[in-house]
Amino acid sequence: MPDKLAAVQAAFFVALLCAASVTDLIKRIVPNWICLGIAFISIIGFIPGKLLGIFIALPFLLAAVFFGGMGGGDIKLMAACGLVLGLPKGLFATMAGLNLLLLYVSIYRIVCRVQRREAKKAFPLAPFLSAGCLLAYFI
Repeated sequence: MPDKLAAVQAAFFVALLCAASVTDLIKRIVPNWICLGIAFISIIGFIPGKLLGIFIALPFLLAAVFFGGMGGGDIKLMAACGLVLGLPKGLFATMAGLNLLLLYVSIYRIVCRVQRREAKKAFPLAPFLSAGCLLAYFI
């Protein structure tokens, strides 16, 4: 992909993932227009093999169906990001994002225990998944 097209795709990808993160932190939703925007920028420098990246969302869908507690926005976000990243980078993004969440929740619960206060049970997932996707995109 030419440098200018890659820069355009990267700029939009970063902006849309930041928007998804902020919206999820404030409103606890990931709007459809953000997911559609990410899917749309996958057209820039399109490679057919990256279509397999949509399967990155499958574990999230299965977790939501069988265990609940996960919103549809997170599933759509990862499906769209999978189109941009492709399957190998999408898997890396998923593992990185979920590990970041695990690290954050672990530290948060330790701090709550030390301060003798009750910890929250639910956390927005989009900021962590977005961080993982950006890490995978730029590696």
